[in-house]
Amino acid sequence: MAPEKANKPVEKVQNLAMNESTTKLQKPQERMKKQWLAFLVSGIVMTLAGTGCVLFALLRPKVEFESLHYPIIPSKKSVEETYSDLTGLPLSDAALKDSPIYCVQIPNGTDGARPQAGLNEAGVIFEAIAEAGITRFAAIFQNPSSAVIGPIRSLRLYYLEWDTPFDCTIVHAGGADDALKAVSSGGYSDLSEDYSYMYRGTYGSRLWNNLFTTPTNLARFSGDSGKSSSNAQGFTRMTPAESEKSRIDNLVTEKLSITTPTDKNTSELSAKVTNINLSFGSSPTFNVNYEYDANTNTYRRNYGIGAHEVYSCPSEDLGERNPEDVCQLTVMSPTAVVAMVVSERRASDNYHEDITTIGSGDAYIFQNGTAVQGKWTKSSLGEQIKFTDSEGNEIKLAPGQTFVSAIPGYGSVDY
Repeated sequence: MAPEKANKPVEKVQNLAMNESTTKLQKPQERMKKQWLAFLVSGIVMTLAGTGCVLFALLRPKVEFESLHYPIIPSKKSVEETYSDLTGLPLSDAALKDSPIYCVQIPNGTDGARPQAGLNEAGVIFEAIAEAGITRFAAIFQNPSSAVIGPIRSLRLYYLEWDTPFDCTIVHAGGADDALKAVSSGGYSDLSEDYSYMYRGTYGSRLWNNLFTTPTNLARFSGDSGKSSSNAQGFTRMTPAESEKSRIDNLVTEKLSITTPTDKNTSELSAKVTNINLSFGSSPTFNVNYEYDANTNTYRRNYGIGAHEVYSCPSEDLGERNPEDVCQLTVMSPTAVVAMVVSERRASDNYHEDITTIGSGDAYIFQNGTAVQGKWTKSSLGEQIKFTDSEGNEIKLAPGQTFVSAIPGYGSVDY
């Protein structure tokens, strides 16, 4: 019995040892199980979080997503286009809008005046009889680049009165007595035959029609005289987009009005006007024909002897040169043609002309392949000419070069 009792403590010890060993083995397993469960739970949480982020990113607006990752750069505001008061064309730089304007007296005789130089760069050109049935131009320039401008001839009072609203420097070589008195007393910026800013050509084929200037000389005069800007009162113009809609092919299909959109019948505008004849009533040498070119939307200007060609000169400053030496011939092709019927009579010297500029009269406006007969009105010296249709609506002119011919009552307008 004694040995049996003696074995019990040993067995108990062994059982305790086995239990202790089993407990030691179970604890790591339990820890591993807990760690695995924690890892599994963590993984599930991370997966759900990731899925939530993806869904959040996909479902919320794109702008908000971009705002978290990329700075939103506000779109640039569209810059309002600046248009020239002289031509109605858009300007590359708004600062050019009030650049000095020059109103240059340019002859049109057959005594060496033709071909003129740089005339194709004028924004507005007034044409009228100067004397003996011979026409002359008041050519109005702003920001010219032509290497040569001219020839330059004498001033008449009616040209000065047409020039006045453009707030320009009057560029001429003397003039009729009444014109010289008016320009002297009227506070105009005046540049009359001055070899500091003009020059004579070095050949005799032009006879007395060989006085020229350059943009550099004109700009220098502006600086020297303090006339550094012009506040022009130009013609009322369409924008380029409005003008495009007013082309004859669009008018036919859309029945748009050439002035402002109305409900009135515009079927009278459905016929394209392709040929215009202007007679000044004296010498046929100065009568003008215009041919409409639908491809360029311009009017090719012709005399009885052929196209009205002028010298188109390089834009760089070439110094005081003859246009024949540095320029190429091109045909005058304005965008708009206006014929104003004016009251004209012989001046008191029985040689020069006297034209009434303030008042009103019949007018014919040719642009975009259309013709409109209406009225011209100039209410005062400083006011610009207005053109209206038969119903009194103001007619906006197409942007680009405009040729205005003053036709005396004994002349004619045919188209």
